[in-house]
Amino acid sequence: MDSTPVLTPLGMRAWERASWAAGVREQEVIARVGSEVARVVRRLAPRGHVLLLAGKGHNGDDVRAALPHLPPGQASLLLVEDPAQALPALSHALHARPALVVDGLFGIGLNRPLSPDWIRLVERINDAELPVLAVDVPSGMNAADCQSWGAIVRATETLVVGAPKSGLLAGHAARFTGRIRVTDDVGLVPWATAGIPDADIAGHWGTAQDFKDWPPRRPIDAHKGSLGHVLVVAGSVGYHGAAVLAARAALRANPGLVTVWTHPQTLVPVACQLASPIVQSWEPGRPMPASVTCVVAGPGLAGPGVEPWLVNQLVEWWSRTPVAMVADASALDFLPRGRTPSDYPRVLTPHPGEAARLLGTTAARVQSDRAASLRELQALFDGAWIVLKGHATMAGRTGRKPWWNSTGNPWLAQGGSGDVLAGFLGGLLAQPLLAADPETAVRAAIFEHGAAADRLMERGPGWTTEDLAGAIRANA
Repeated sequence: MDSTPVLTPLGMRAWERASWAAGVREQEVIARVGSEVARVVRRLAPRGHVLLLAGKGHNGDDVRAALPHLPPGQASLLLVEDPAQALPALSHALHARPALVVDGLFGIGLNRPLSPDWIRLVERINDAELPVLAVDVPSGMNAADCQSWGAIVRATETLVVGAPKSGLLAGHAARFTGRIRVTDDVGLVPWATAGIPDADIAGHWGTAQDFKDWPPRRPIDAHKGSLGHVLVVAGSVGYHGAAVLAARAALRANPGLVTVWTHPQTLVPVACQLASPIVQSWEPGRPMPASVTCVVAGPGLAGPGVEPWLVNQLVEWWSRTPVAMVADASALDFLPRGRTPSDYPRVLTPHPGEAARLLGTTAARVQSDRAASLRELQALFDGAWIVLKGHATMAGRTGRKPWWNSTGNPWLAQGGSGDVLAGFLGGLLAQPLLAADPETAVRAAIFEHGAAADRLMERGPGWTTEDLAGAIRANA
């Protein structure tokens, strides 16, 4: 899969040098970036005045190049070379409450602390609390590691040129980048041919382009017996809704069959809410149906009555059973550490708190360096796919560079969202045609989970995880 790369600033410079050496003209790239900036400006502020802030570097050139593509009179351009001299004009412009501020003050080349005058100017922008579009990187942020050079512009969105820079996905950079979007083709040579050192490729950024030919077409003679069978082991007293959400999401992936095993006391409320799946109570000694091709275990296994025999059964399946398996929520806590012994896909889907428990640390520590936390989880469960949920959900496996997801929004932060992801992922991995490429299946599940939330947000906030389970789909 040839995803958009996540590059260090040095990697981006190498890509640019390769492009100039191939005959690409820098001014042509700047013109195309300017057109892209204007396109995003028109989307974010279709009406109302726009304030363009341009520094003296190439970041400022990109913003200046946007002006000819905007309607006459909609935007004003403020050139900022001396921050002390520019501050009064900036304050006057912000007082008029423009619909959008475009930040083109500094780019990835900033490598020194800001002077007090620059800090005051950046703080004035932030104090205005207006929507901000940052171009390539929020001004004042170190694009390599997200550290502050003294003050950072707080953006609503960041339009990155070519590829996200590693610092924009590190630590708590999201508080300043807002939503990250990538420009369309701006004329650089294909990144994979640019000779970028592997050390400067931090990973990959998932976009819809990654899945344009996925999922593969179903055989014309497909039947439910050839399209896989998901077994969802979920739900306990007080937590039966998790089983319902996981099962509904599994159905949305369109496998051949879905079966739910749940606590005997939750059998009726689960079964009453599900029409298509087979719903049974779990019982000691009940064999896994021979047709099962994927097990989803963990959603809602938090109440009383989750007995040791069930835990032992799930551990046995994880270690030995030749089917795909997705472990979520409570199931994460009793998985065996070390090399995953199965050749069939094994996937863990922790949120930051669960990841902290697995690593013996705190959620704050996990969030402070998510890439490092992902590597630690990969080492702890060698061979398994790790899905570290959260903003720009990450996925990775030993020997693979991390992958960041570009979809989703803060309204996914509600109970049941993870149950939907686990069920949907299980529904994909249950299908033999899709499980043949588990890397794409895992990434596609994450991408569509976020994309479904984004589609719901187009109608406005107020939706629930029940709506999410009904909105997610396998053919996005």
